[in-house]
Amino acid sequence: MSTLSTHVDVEEIQTTKSEKLLAVVLAVFLLVGGLWAYQRIDDAVRAAVDPAVAAPADRAAVDRLGTANERLFQAEESERRALEEMEVAREAYRTALDAGAPAGALELRYEDAQAAYERAQADLAAARAEVAAATPAAEVAQSRIAADKRRAARIESLGSFGGRLVLVLATMILAYALLGRLRTRGSRSLPLGLAAVGFAAVLALVMAGDYVTDYVDPLEFGPLVLAVAGVGLTLLAFVALQRYLQRRIPLRRVRKGECPFCGFPGRGGAHCEGCGRALTAECPGCTRPCRVGALHCGACGSA
Repeated sequence: MSTLSTHVDVEEIQTTKSEKLLAVVLAVFLLVGGLWAYQRIDDAVRAAVDPAVAAPADRAAVDRLGTANERLFQAEESERRALEEMEVAREAYRTALDAGAPAGALELRYEDAQAAYERAQADLAAARAEVAAATPAAEVAQSRIAADKRRAARIESLGSFGGRLVLVLATMILAYALLGRLRTRGSRSLPLGLAAVGFAAVLALVMAGDYVTDYVDPLEFGPLVLAVAGVGLTLLAFVALQRYLQRRIPLRRVRKGECPFCGFPGRGGAHCEGCGRALTAECPGCTRPCRVGALHCGACGSA
């Protein structure tokens, strides 16, 4: 039989409204399950990655600074209270002196308050020195602890991203493979394949939205990889669909008695009245004329 090269006009695959509705419902339920799996991947990675644990020396350095700051706070409060008590005692002592009243007890009270204030000042200076001594080591330790936390978060992010990318790409590949399989077989279940492709596309869109808005680092190429993969798979599916239609539509037209090239109604002539192409060709088996686009010769049955 002669090989045909036709221009595809329409798909000519009809589905009922009920089938389309069921396909949409299927896509929704697939999306529910897909989003659940999408979130579970992040939870599983977070549980598997060990949290960053500070080294004992770093933790001790940070704790020393915390203890020193607490002592400094207490020393500042003690110094403030001692100053207030000294000022009150001094004013009472001066008032008694100005009034010519006995002031021996008030003098002793003032002297005690003054001594307490001096001790509070000394404690405050010691606390500040302790904080100053503990700060450098604590800052270095805090820097290492923060770096460890960022490293653990990075590993968690990469693991979650990788798992989700595998899920989305696998979903897309399986969906397109299912669609191609159903088309090749001419199955009436074709809407189910379309539902799977729609589900995969929405899941890919969800992932792209997550990582485009949340990350500005090498992970930003993740959505690009996802987009390139999706575009590639879609183009492959489109090319496969066109090849499928190029094989199927001429056969459908021949079955309806139409020209396999343009679909013009056949009149029984040797050439199409619409495009002028030959509608018969010589059978390679029996050399008798047979219709172009038919699967088998009507005279000898050869393909």
